[in-house]
Amino acid sequence: LEVREREFVVLVGPSGCGKTTLLNCIAGFEPVDAGSIEIDGVDLRQIERASLTRRMSVVLQEPYLFSGTIADNIRYGRLEGSDADVRRAAEAVGANGFIERLPLGYATELHERGQNLSVGQRQLIAFARAIIAEPRILILDEATANVDTQTERVIQRALQVLLRGRTSFVIAHRLSTIRDATRIVVMEAGHIAEI
Repeated sequence: LEVREREFVVLVGPSGCGKTTLLNCIAGFEPVDAGSIEIDGVDLRQIERASLTRRMSVVLQEPYLFSGTIADNIRYGRLEGSDADVRRAAEAVGANGFIERLPLGYATELHERGQNLSVGQRQLIAFARAIIAEPRILILDEATANVDTQTERVIQRALQVLLRGRTSFVIAHRLSTIRDATRIVVMEAGHIAEI
């Protein structure tokens, strides 16, 4: 599979066919045991982890939020980000509205794993964290799977902003996410069946 810069690639296929494993290998979370993954012609195994994480953002189906404020959780994508950067990232993905309606706004303390927010709100915080990092490569693993229809519309608008100008790999089952893809990769039993 060769992916060009700024291409939006969607991975589809049945559960257990290797979609998440492929993305984990691209992100450097799992070792490549055969063949290679190259970024700009450089084998992933030759790239320093810190260099890779500065250029890549990952948003999972269940985003990880930690105890701390909403601003801290967004800023985690770029620790030197200013309050204005945090706000711009939240505005870009449509999270600013619900954040400002909270009694303490961006200073709202999150419970463990963000349990005091809805699933959709947690996902928008994760998107804001991804966008503040200004990644070249974006990986989304079923980031819209657990949200209701209304929240999905907000997230779809956020995705349009998040995906713009980035090389993106997305696992998706919803047609609303798939339809804008540059290419769709169909996987079966650990292999690419069709592109």
